[in-house]
Amino acid sequence: MSIAKAIVITGNGTNCEREMAHACRLAGFAIADIVNIWDIYSGKIDIRNYDFLNLPGGFMDGDDLGSAKAGANRIKFAPIPDQKKRLLDLIVGFIDEGKLVLGVCNGFQLLIKLGLVPAFSKGIIRQEATLTNNDSARFEDRWVWLKADAKSPCIFTKGIDSIELPVRHGEGRLVVADEKILRKIHDSHVAPLYYTLPGGKSPTMEYPYNPNGSTDGIAGLCDTTGRVFGMMPHPEAYTHRINHPRWTREQDLPEEGMGLKFFQNAAEYLKG
Repeated sequence: MSIAKAIVITGNGTNCEREMAHACRLAGFAIADIVNIWDIYSGKIDIRNYDFLNLPGGFMDGDDLGSAKAGANRIKFAPIPDQKKRLLDLIVGFIDEGKLVLGVCNGFQLLIKLGLVPAFSKGIIRQEATLTNNDSARFEDRWVWLKADAKSPCIFTKGIDSIELPVRHGEGRLVVADEKILRKIHDSHVAPLYYTLPGGKSPTMEYPYNPNGSTDGIAGLCDTTGRVFGMMPHPEAYTHRINHPRWTREQDLPEEGMGLKFFQNAAEYLKG
């Protein structure tokens, strides 16, 4: 693909769209448009003209009804008038064409409540897990260590081992009520990222290293294709060493922030 085009959807309370678009540009995307969701509903913008769909963090609809629930219902049920389709239909078609979707924080909450991750129910879009209030009963704003699963099909985590990223959320605890779904998640390696102790190798439930109490320490989920990925930590918030809170004290921090790798992987995949 000669020119890969990224779209970053904003509106209704998202607040990380500029950082996400900046990360896309740094990673090599020739185009990284920030688009208000209502320009999509009006027909002014068509997501099918893009290759990489980004759903940034924030507090969509004020997290009324629970994080991203109102937004998910809008996407599932509200039609786009001139196309007589729901936005969900367009997103599913976008995925079926082999394109990429990344949801971070509020975007992950949206993906999971739309049923687009882990998405084991082929042909049926059904929510199979949820993200709910942190075990700490407080908003968590801290940096965490993560471990990537090398066996995961996730294209975004390729080449990543241990990584440090910030989290900032009040509803980030992953809950999988169905034991069969949880077993499928592990067997299919569609949990590409886990919370660990600093520099650790194994998932942890220990607070504050697992900041929200997520089941089995899971920090993100992808679908079985590896092209749709949602995560609670913010990779777009660590694209340069000066984004790190200890950049003046840790002289060995590289110029390039760890989070940029997720977006570089997306760009490399689309080039291929």
